[in-house]
Amino acid sequence: MGAVYLAEHTLLGRRAAVKVLQPNLSSNQDIVQRFFNEARAATAIADPGIVQIFDFGYHTDGSAYIVMEFLEGEPLDARLKRQGRLAPEEALRLLRQVASSLHAAHGRGIIHRDLKPENIFLVADREVAGGERAKILDFGIAKLSNNADSKVKTHTAAIMGTPMYMSPEQCRGAGHVDHRSDLYSLGCVLYHLVVGRVPFDGEGIGEIIAAHMMSSPPVPSQQVPGIPPGVDALILRLLAKRPEERFATAGELAEACGALLGGGTLPPTLGPIAATVMAAGTSPGAITGAPSLTTLSGSATAAPVAGTVAPAPKKRGGLIAVGAIAAVGAVAAAVLVLGGGGGGKGGAGAGTGTAAAAPIGTAAPTPPPTPAVDTAAIAKLVSEARAAADADKWADVSRLAGEALALDPQHADARALADTAKREAQSAVAYDRFTIAFEREDTVGAVDAYQQIANDSTYKGRARDAYDQLRLAYVASTRDQAKKLAKGKKCDDLDSLAAAAERVFPDAGTAAREIECKGARTRKPGGTTVATPGPGSGSGSGSGSTQPEVKPADTPAKVPGDIDGDGIPDVR
Repeated sequence: MGAVYLAEHTLLGRRAAVKVLQPNLSSNQDIVQRFFNEARAATAIADPGIVQIFDFGYHTDGSAYIVMEFLEGEPLDARLKRQGRLAPEEALRLLRQVASSLHAAHGRGIIHRDLKPENIFLVADREVAGGERAKILDFGIAKLSNNADSKVKTHTAAIMGTPMYMSPEQCRGAGHVDHRSDLYSLGCVLYHLVVGRVPFDGEGIGEIIAAHMMSSPPVPSQQVPGIPPGVDALILRLLAKRPEERFATAGELAEACGALLGGGTLPPTLGPIAATVMAAGTSPGAITGAPSLTTLSGSATAAPVAGTVAPAPKKRGGLIAVGAIAAVGAVAAAVLVLGGGGGGKGGAGAGTGTAAAAPIGTAAPTPPPTPAVDTAAIAKLVSEARAAADADKWADVSRLAGEALALDPQHADARALADTAKREAQSAVAYDRFTIAFEREDTVGAVDAYQQIANDSTYKGRARDAYDQLRLAYVASTRDQAKKLAKGKKCDDLDSLAAAAERVFPDAGTAAREIECKGARTRKPGGTTVATPGPGSGSGSGSGSTQPEVKPADTPAKVPGDIDGDGIPDVR
């Protein structure tokens, strides 16, 4: 979309970065508003950690630009590519900084909506733990919720962001997100950092979006053994489908990261997903290398990372201009900590790796009986799922059917509802794409999206009238173009038009072929070479008929410049 230039103030000698939008895009007011939105968002928060914006406006050639502070460092995605994945303590340290910065942004009503490793930049800073600071970049599509007069409006059905890091509510439409959407994106980022890949991936955007909306993420420690249970719980809480099941604020997330880094534990209110990770009698534990603590004091700040501040890393290649939100100080709320285990010694038998032997002659303990299936609870969940399906609340259908399957994995009705919910979620994504393409008059995009909607989906019926309207308009437009080409005797172009239109709508190709063209053809539709004389050149009765004489392919008519008699002018 543009380029970034290294600049220097001619009088002060101070370096700066200039981000310039391409001239052709600078004429698009919506794109320019989103471009300038980055500058407005970055300057909305008075914090020394935010990159400074010096100026923005239009160049003499009409290109929009932003002049900003010049930073030197490394983007987080580059570090990921180099290392594969990060140690949990390093990932938590960086995420804690990002969460603190995000808390400041959210406090000013700014929701980023595109958090990902590419938009987190690492710069040297001796004042913070680890010797480097994480900066949030690119607020180009940020939502300034406190600015009612902002000209940057988001269409309710628009899907904006990077699919692999988007929250379920963001997948359903960019107009329905709040600050907790950013927390979900941070969960995807943290998952990527410690596992080495994103929680949801697929061959197409629709598949990824549907997974965010409907599928449970794999437990990180099951992908990479050795990830502490506390980190599992933290990530899975961030990746909860319902916003209210995540952390309430980015500040709380920063506190939780600090608690784990300081050797503490997470609060017990992790929600049903995270609870499955923490088995009975298992302490979430601290990050490797941190001192083992059972409790934390009720201070207003999180425990510091053990050890001294590392020296600033050497400068690496890669200079970048960034729009950032800087890290803020410690959050005000107290850290909620669950006491884990009995002091520093852990639970009974911990660390031995062996079980106590039963006395000789004693009977082995009887295994506990398999619990009976709660048919009443399953029937209630299935009934609620059906009611949610009738109301087109497919996220609720997926949740309720999933709870029923957890009680009885073989329940046919619950399985059918879960499959239907997945199909409808994928169709909903395709329907949103169809709607956007239709409004933009992107016929090819709309047809492609329409074909991705399941035929038995409720969304197929919703889209059918608009699809038929689009088809009729496309056929009429194709016919008009065909008439113009026929009038100009551009028969080859007309044939190409018919072939192209047929790939979009078959009846559009038919409509184009019905238009009579009386000019010369150098190729026959379908690939066979043929020549067709122009009007009046046939061997008819001489009555002045304009009907062209069509020669069979094996006896092409002689045309000027045709030496070998194949009906095509030869170029020497």
